[in-house]
Amino acid sequence: MQEEFKYYSVTQYNTSIKRFLDSVDACQDVHVKGEISNYKGATNGHLYFTLKDEESRIGAVMFNAASKLDFEPKDGDSVLIDGRISVYVQTGQYQVYVNKMRLDGQGDLLKRLEELKKKLQAEGLFDESHKREIPKYPSRIGVITAPNKAAKSDIISTIKRRFPICEVILFPAIVQGDNAKDSIVKMIEEANDPKYEIDTLIVGRGGGSIEDLWAFNEEVVARAIYNSRIPIISAVGHETDFTIADFVADKRAPTPTGAAEMSVPSLVDLQTYINQLNIRSNEFINNKLKLLRQSLDKYKTSYVLSNPLAPFEVKAQMLDGLYDRLNRYIKDILLVRYKNNMELYINKLELLNPLNVLKKGYSISSINDKPIKSTKDVNKDDNVIIKVIDGEIKTTVKEVVSHG
Repeated sequence: MQEEFKYYSVTQYNTSIKRFLDSVDACQDVHVKGEISNYKGATNGHLYFTLKDEESRIGAVMFNAASKLDFEPKDGDSVLIDGRISVYVQTGQYQVYVNKMRLDGQGDLLKRLEELKKKLQAEGLFDESHKREIPKYPSRIGVITAPNKAAKSDIISTIKRRFPICEVILFPAIVQGDNAKDSIVKMIEEANDPKYEIDTLIVGRGGGSIEDLWAFNEEVVARAIYNSRIPIISAVGHETDFTIADFVADKRAPTPTGAAEMSVPSLVDLQTYINQLNIRSNEFINNKLKLLRQSLDKYKTSYVLSNPLAPFEVKAQMLDGLYDRLNRYIKDILLVRYKNNMELYINKLELLNPLNVLKKGYSISSINDKPIKSTKDVNKDDNVIIKVIDGEIKTTVKEVVSHG
């Protein structure tokens, strides 16, 4: 005889499991560390996301999150969670119901990093106006990094390969740990000593975690880079790593090798460029000579060179014409004008000439060359000279009769 079983619905099983988990003390006070992914915020203030590590994941929900959080969660955040484990009956999915969530140690570092970025940016340490150009053809480059790390070898070998005539001076520094920031600052100040004659300074190290790179996020390092009189290329970590040093430096390189490539030109590229300049300059000179030859040929066959006196003949003819016009002007205009004016003046003078009245039968009497104008000018027995048109009459006064 077949044994009879009692069958339960899915909801019943999920509800039973939920009640079981809710009754287990160990599930009511859990502490989970993980990384947020699939983050989604609901309009009602609830948060839904997945909490994962390298091997596993678990769903998570946080109700009324706004009143419980002092940061804005996002995918990739490493967090520490306090809550409880239970089952969502509708899906049968067990998940963490979050009561409290805070950033993990790395999150705290990121928070400190953002706060320092805002502070230094407000002070102008990131301003483009402060950044200087990296010399194109340096004679000496300083490298501040760990003396026994791959980054040092990559930088030096790249510079020597690309631009062998450039000298490299290593300023060994501690680049990780508690003493790293002071060591880096000391080497920056040392490299700035004029005795080294450094043209460009590379400051950096290879990749690592945010904790490994933290020395390059320290404020004292940022200010040392800002105060450097030598242009600085920051070369910290990998391409995706960003530190405060990258923002303050004059240039940021994605890797230490990239910094070396940025600091010097490629000798091969320079040779290619010089060859191109040589070709272009030869082409320019040849084209210029061609144009000059064409101009010379044009001038050689020009009318002016074939008839060099022609322009002067034209000018001479013009000059003759002007000379004739000037003579005609003097003769026909000026002389006639002056002649007419002279005749006019002569006529006026003739009118004023007292001798003209003699032609009309008048005479002029004088005593001792003084004209007689009145009977008062004459005395009895005076010798008087009477001038007429054709001569003089000399007489003696016998009597003076006045009618006045």
